[in-house]
Amino acid sequence: RSQVRARAAGSARRTYAAGTRSAAARRGNGGHRSRFSAVRLLLVAVLLVAGVKLVQVQWFDAAALSAAAERQRAQTIDIPAQRGSIVDRNGAKLAFSVEVRTLSVNLKALHKSMDDFAAKNPGTAKTFDSETAGAAKYIAGKLPNVITEQQLLDLFHKQASFTYLVNNVEPSIAADIVKHYAWIGVEKRALREYPGGNLAANIVGAANWRSDDPDVSKHNLHGLVGLELIRDNDLAGTPGRMLVNTKNGSDNVVIPGTERDIQAAVPGSDLELTIDSDLQYEVQRQLSDYVRNSHAKGGQAVVLDAKTGEVYALANDTTFDPNDQSTWTTEDLSNPAVTTPFEPGSVNKLVTATGAIEYGVATPESTVEVPGALQVADKTVHDAWTHGTQTFTTTGIFAKSSNIGTLLLARKIGEERYANLLKLFGLGQRTGVGLPGESAGSVPARSQWSATTFGNLPIGQGLSMTILQMAGMYQAIANDGLRVEPRIVKAKVNPDGTTVPEPAPKAVQVVGPQTAKTVRDMMRAVAQNGKGLQKGTAPTAAVEGYQISGKTGTGQQVDPRTKAYSDHLYNITFAGILPADHPRFVVGIRLDAPDTTLPVGHSAAPLFHTIASYLTQRYQIPLSDGPSPEVPLIIAP
Repeated sequence: RSQVRARAAGSARRTYAAGTRSAAARRGNGGHRSRFSAVRLLLVAVLLVAGVKLVQVQWFDAAALSAAAERQRAQTIDIPAQRGSIVDRNGAKLAFSVEVRTLSVNLKALHKSMDDFAAKNPGTAKTFDSETAGAAKYIAGKLPNVITEQQLLDLFHKQASFTYLVNNVEPSIAADIVKHYAWIGVEKRALREYPGGNLAANIVGAANWRSDDPDVSKHNLHGLVGLELIRDNDLAGTPGRMLVNTKNGSDNVVIPGTERDIQAAVPGSDLELTIDSDLQYEVQRQLSDYVRNSHAKGGQAVVLDAKTGEVYALANDTTFDPNDQSTWTTEDLSNPAVTTPFEPGSVNKLVTATGAIEYGVATPESTVEVPGALQVADKTVHDAWTHGTQTFTTTGIFAKSSNIGTLLLARKIGEERYANLLKLFGLGQRTGVGLPGESAGSVPARSQWSATTFGNLPIGQGLSMTILQMAGMYQAIANDGLRVEPRIVKAKVNPDGTTVPEPAPKAVQVVGPQTAKTVRDMMRAVAQNGKGLQKGTAPTAAVEGYQISGKTGTGQQVDPRTKAYSDHLYNITFAGILPADHPRFVVGIRLDAPDTTLPVGHSAAPLFHTIASYLTQRYQIPLSDGPSPEVPLIIAP
């Protein structure tokens, strides 16, 4: 019975367990179906959300996202405008621009990228030091005469977040460097080239890259001195802007074909000058040599077209090389030919000679009794040589440069008419040549003339002028009495090739043509090489085969120590017309305090001869109709 009971009990237990399993099985099958349904619903929801998002991205947000992506890989680059060239009257380039690159590095970003690389690549040999050492060696090898490896290493390790490395790198070399070291920054710049070095530098001036303006678009070549400065607006042009795509991770690598202009750059205009670069070179050279040989402090010279007033050459004895800014000095950058007036001495006697003829005070042959001294207010005037009373012809007064004879004629002209002539000749007024810093010189106002003023002005003391003003006086006489304001820029050539001539210079009729011719003929005697008293003051100015009109000058300088006129410091001047019978050129020369005890120091006439001789050859000036006639200067008793 016990076994039966046990079997029965076991049977009862098995029966319960089986039912339980059956029920569980039924419940399990239903759970699987429920989970499957839930997953399907979840997938449908995800796909629905993705679809909505896709529609939003591709339709509603497409433009915004595209713009954002474009901003991430696109850069706006300022395009510097090509600066206009400066050329001489024959088209020879005196200044032009070339495209260059400036290399730089963002040190802060480079340090971070190297640190991040090292963190991701433990034990790497690529570090900031190794990377910059390689770059320094590579760049120095590409630019052997520009920068050294050590200089670059110093720049890479300077305490700064950013530094420039090298300026004025050729574009192809810069591109090669960036190809090897993409973290090197590159800026497009321009370099001003002056192929003649210091040739006409006092006229042309200099320009360099300027990046001091907060507006990056204005970073470009800009003038510092000379025409580069005063005509900067014409030369500079208008910068543009370009949008480019760059490769991921490198702002320096532009994807080819992605460049598109937002605003095209407009090149600057060219300037065509009146100067002849070959003549300018020769005048600069001859002047510098003469200043050195005469032991002068300095000197200036100018050559004008006798008819048009155009400046063919304008030189100082010292100047600068605009290609090498490290050599510039303030003194060299100045242009004394237009900025520094001086007391001219006897070249100013031209005013009295002109007035004497124009107002009928004298004729070339009329005579004047000239004593050995003349009292003017509280001072006594003498001639440069001691003499008793002598009979001078009017021509002789100026050919011999008699102070006393000049003052006697000036008295006959009168103060009012004389003052008016000074104005007509342009003294005390800027010439308007178009160069920066031009001085007007100084002529005392008529209301301020004292008793001694009219004893100084006719002999070239008590007033001042620039070498350009001095030459302008003689240009009026060479041009039949019509003074034409000098100019140095002939025309502007626009980017489209159209030529815009400069405004016509002002012209002033100083005296009539006959007066001018008479004075011109009188002044030929200055170069007369007669015997004894019949010799002019400048026979060394003469050029064989050509008639020469001119005038020497010796103006006392004020001694800076005593503040009075010096007995050893002089302005030695000469102004001449070539040829006198058919004027083509006017030459003006000034020597600043030469050693007057030297043969080349007491007169500038030999320098005029040299310059005039070159002019006759270069421009194949026809010979004069005949030699200048010898005329009496002093009548022997």
